Amino acid sequence: MAAEAAAHAALPAGQRVVVTLALALAVFMNVLDISIANVSIPTIAGFLGVSADQGTWVITSFAVANAIAVPVSGWLARQIGEVKLFVVCTLLFTLFSWLCGFSFTFPMLLVFRALQGAVAGPMIPLSQSLLLANYPHDQRGLANGIWGMTAVVGPVAGPILGGWITDNINWSWIFYINVPIGLFTAWLTWTILRDRETPIRRQRVDGVGLGLLVVGVSCLQIMLDQGNDKAWFQSTTIVVLGIVALVALSFFVVWELTDERPVVDLRLFRRRNFAVATVAMTFGYMTFFSAIVIFPLWLQTQLGYTATWAGFATASFGILGFFFSPLVGRLADKVDVRLIVTVGFLIFAGLSFLAGHNNTQVTFWHVFLQRLPWGIGTACFFIPLITLSLAGLPSSEVASASGLFNFVRQLALGFGTSISVTLWDDRASLHDHRLSAHLSPYDPVTQHWLSQLHGLGLSAAQIHERLAGVISQQAFMLATNDIFWGSAWVFALLIGLIWLSRPSAGRTEAIEPGGH
Repeated sequence: MAAEAAAHAALPAGQRVVVTLALALAVFMNVLDISIANVSIPTIAGFLGVSADQGTWVITSFAVANAIAVPVSGWLARQIGEVKLFVVCTLLFTLFSWLCGFSFTFPMLLVFRALQGAVAGPMIPLSQSLLLANYPHDQRGLANGIWGMTAVVGPVAGPILGGWITDNINWSWIFYINVPIGLFTAWLTWTILRDRETPIRRQRVDGVGLGLLVVGVSCLQIMLDQGNDKAWFQSTTIVVLGIVALVALSFFVVWELTDERPVVDLRLFRRRNFAVATVAMTFGYMTFFSAIVIFPLWLQTQLGYTATWAGFATASFGILGFFFSPLVGRLADKVDVRLIVTVGFLIFAGLSFLAGHNNTQVTFWHVFLQRLPWGIGTACFFIPLITLSLAGLPSSEVASASGLFNFVRQLALGFGTSISVTLWDDRASLHDHRLSAHLSPYDPVTQHWLSQLHGLGLSAAQIHERLAGVISQQAFMLATNDIFWGSAWVFALLIGLIWLSRPSAGRTEAIEPGGH
């Protein structure tokens, strides 16, 4: 009994600092690995012989595997203990990171990215669970703020590191840099927490539910990834994937609502605050991440930015988030979190409307400063929605709710990436056709433009090639603006959704892995 009580007591201040460092590095490495690949997608795609659109599968394969692994993290933690599971996942994450960098074909990279995402699934919920378990109860608001602050550092450092490494060393090193971090984190965590292992309780896993989830989500994600390339439902492959996804997910919902120990407890949606927060996170995160993916692609493919400068331009959104996250963590203990989330969505909506007026003459500093306030919105978005999702839940349901919430968040990342890239390409094609239709050799403006190029000594073929390039650039500019305008309206509508929840203010308790 004495040993068990010691295991649940808060760590001394010095050891808390060391554990916080170790767990923060794990979160940093995990979040970094999502954002660091964004600016490197065109380079990776070119090196491995695929299109930039297909290159985004590097993001979605990680995100979907990560989402599928989250619901079983609680079951795994009960089988071997949270500390052991965290250390094992960190070591496997390190191994698969190295294998990602070693990959010399695109399918090989996708396989190892999916495996990397799968073992990363338990790391974020476990990191927060272990962090809060070793802090005094009256400092858990501070612990949440520190955890959230660390999670924001990745999006700041990721684009800069990814761009610089890609331009100056080799894209493989965006994965290799995880190796020393992962080994150090695993060693440090095991050294401090190995005698504070959580109780082990053997339980069966919902194998049927997990199988249906894997099949349904995988087929849906593959359909979203390949649909644009295969002309959607004109392709037999896409039709089959759609039918399998629909059948599997339909059976999954029925099974999970009737199983005694479901892998994903869908009955939590009967609670208003959880349902509202989860739906807001789903659509908010999908929309938020679409801008993170599209923007560096646009800068590199249309404006000629290198990966390094695209990283610098897009990393600014996390700077203010780093400073505001601990403040928001404290504030969420004292005021109605619906107010905080509303501020976040207002910032996102306003900045998205502003970004929807960009043009191809936009400067680096304009892009950098325009994205800077996004960090405040990020801080007012993620942590308060976690608080709202758990508000009013009995302690017996907190862990399951956290697992489901993180599961949906990761699915939103993968689906948002695929959907946004598809919409971006479709809108660009539409604008390209419209712009081309307005060109006429009898139009005075067109005649003037063509005569200027002819005066520079360009041949007819070179002039038409230049004209096609200009039209394409403007089409993608308009498509990018469309994405931001659409994002702005989604964020604005989500403000109304948030106020359908009940008032909530109070300290967020430990967020444990799903089902734990």
